[in-house]
Parts: sequence; C-alpha cells; structure tokens
Amino acid sequence: MRILFLTDNFPPEVNAPASRTFEHCREWVRAGHRVTVITGAPNFPKGILFPGYRNRLWQRETMEGIKVVRVWTYIAANAGFARRTLDYLSFMVAGFLAGLFQRRPDVIVGTSPQFFTNCAAWLLSVFRRRPFVFELRDLWPESIKTVGAMRDSAALRLLERLELFLYRRAAVVVTVTESFRRNLVSRGIDPRKIAVILNGVDLSRFQPLDRDPDLAERLELAGKFVLGYIGTHGMAHALETILEAAARIKALPEGADARFVLLGDGARKRALQEIAARKGLDNVLFLDTVPKADVPRYWSLLDVSIIHLRKADNFTQVIPSKLFECMGMGIPVLHGVMGESAGIVEREGVGLVFEPENVGALCDGLLRLQRDRGLYERLKARCLAAAPRYDRTARAREMLAVLEQVGMMVRSAP
Repeated sequence: MRILFLTDNFPPEVNAPASRTFEHCREWVRAGHRVTVITGAPNFPKGILFPGYRNRLWQRETMEGIKVVRVWTYIAANAGFARRTLDYLSFMVAGFLAGLFQRRPDVIVGTSPQFFTNCAAWLLSVFRRRPFVFELRDLWPESIKTVGAMRDSAALRLLERLELFLYRRAAVVVTVTESFRRNLVSRGIDPRKIAVILNGVDLSRFQPLDRDPDLAERLELAGKFVLGYIGTHGMAHALETILEAAARIKALPEGADARFVLLGDGARKRALQEIAARKGLDNVLFLDTVPKADVPRYWSLLDVSIIHLRKADNFTQVIPSKLFECMGMGIPVLHGVMGESAGIVEREGVGLVFEPENVGALCDGLLRLQRDRGLYERLKARCLAAAPRYDRTARAREMLAVLEQVGMMVRSAP
C-alpha cells in the first residue's frame, strides 16, 4: 500500500507530532508499505533552520525507508498568532502542490495540531481521487481560544465550520484521546468513522537509564533531587506555576537539595526566564531544546517529571505524550492536568495528580515524593510495568490496520 502523509512537523524536530509521525511511518515501512511524508524544512520551535537544511522550494531525503519531501514554507517561531498562521497557510499550499507530483497513493493522511495541513490533504484526496484520513491531535481552533490567542469572533466561527467540514469529508478521523472522540460525536460526527489510537512511547529509545554523570556534573545536578519539565514553554502550559513552586521550596530546609530543570523552547520561555531572574531562583535551570538522540540523556537527570497545563476545560481532553515517555524511563510524574490523562496516571499508579495552577498542591506533591522513598520506588516500578501497554509499535500497527481498511475500500470500489 502507498501512504502519503502530510505533517507540519517531522524529525529532526523533536516535538510530539514529529515523533509520533516518524515512529508510525517507520513501522509502516517495516511492515512492507511505501510511505511518503510531505513536510517543511525543520525549524520548530525557534523558527531557525536546523543545521544542514535550507528552506528550498523542494528537497528530498530518505529516513529509515521513509521518503521525505520537504517544501518551502514561510518560517516563523512558535510565537505570535498571525505569523504562525502564515506559516500554516504556506505549508497548506506548498504541501498540496507537492502532493500532486507524488505517485498516486492508496490513502492520504493529514495530521493536526492545526488543521490547515488537513485542508491540503483533503484537497489532494479530491484531485487524486483517493480517501483522506484526518489524524486529530488537538481540537484546533478551540485550543487557540482556550489560551487567549484568539477571541470568539466571526473568523473563529468560520474556522470551526471548516473544522467540521474536514471531519465530515474524512473517510476516518483518528483521534488520540477518547475525550476527542466524545467531543466530535457531540458535534454530529458519525461515531462509526472515528478511531481512537492513543499516543505511546518508543521503548527502544525511552528506557531506564542511570543519571548521566558527565551531564549531571556539568549542570551541577550531581547529588540533587531533580524535578523537571521537558517540552514546549507555551501559553497553554502555565509554567509560572512551577516557578512559584520553586520559590516556595527554596525557602524550606529540604529545598537545599532540590533543583528544577525546564528544558525546551516556546513563546513564553523568555518571560519565564525573566520571572526566575527577578525572583532570584538559582534553583531553576533553563535548558534549550536538544537533538532527538540526546533527549533520553536529559530525561535521565530527572527524579520526578512535572507535567502541567493551564486549568481549562479544553485541556481535560488531552493526554500529554510525555506521560508515556516518563513511563518508559521509569520516572514518577507530578501530573497537573485533569481529565482523561489524570485517569491514566491514577489507574496505572505512575505518579501523583494535582490541580493545575495550584502551587500549594504541586509543592505538597514534590515534598511527598522527596520525603517518602517507599512511595517513590513504588511509583517508579509501576511506570516500568505500565510502559509496555503503551508501546509505540503496537499503536503504529493499530493505525496501520485503519489505513489498510480504508485502502481496501478503494481497491474494492468498482
């Protein structure tokens, strides 16, 4: 089967959409299918091209058997709604045009977070007369309203109508949470065309590691109790909560051995660094995004992983993919996200759940894990026991079964 996949993010970028797409496509190639990915030149999240790449009209490479076609886009940092929208629109146009010149696929897949990529995938399905699968990773544009990037308006309502149009035109909508499925059904989407395939973890990369001694020494973390946030520093994440917790912990006797690491980039990073400087938080270390191959080394520095999103109804529907990476690494979590993901944490017993943006609750959880070694070790063991249930290889096979079913519909058509 020939699979054409359109995505805004792809390795060497290291965010969740890039990792999921690459790991799924890699498994589909291993299963004997021919996969072509159309994407842009890697630049997320800073809007700066990765070494070795240029923002050309057209360039090709092969990654573990995946044919990758990179197209020109308007490059913008992951900050500022207007410029990012131009970025999305440029990829929609360039991705569509590139798709016209690929060998005719059996199925076309477009992935969110934003849905302009799926506009291109749908248009290609019309021109190439092949079915379109919408992979739904985020309820966009609802999410941009949640973080205040866009207010309720005629333009937002137009985007929501376009969103529903794409769901209806898709042969299948693959969602990453049960909550997204319920949301779509409540808005009139046929439940029979919705498949739920959770995120997962690549267990060949994310597995228990001793703390990297050279890295710990260089970052002055040797012998410290390290609490870390790894991921995007955006408007949705309310990382000010972690900084306020660091300030409170610093004032306590146990605070002498506690260090907070925030690794990643995003629209709020500079502001967060300024807050930490004003508060004199010398127990907080900011690190830039690191290459994909180095990510597990930095995870190894952490005793506890903090997962956090703003307190908003929309975010009760998401499951941060880093939760599964924590399981693979055997790192207990302090989970500041309510809803479906909190249910996974509690059901699997891999961490403690606290109310989002509740600094006191976060501090209580931190101190509990620092003081109670028995509890900490039980959570660590539960992480490692749970991880195989979220193996990315199995998730890739689940999605492949969906694509094969869609492809069979084409082959059986008169």
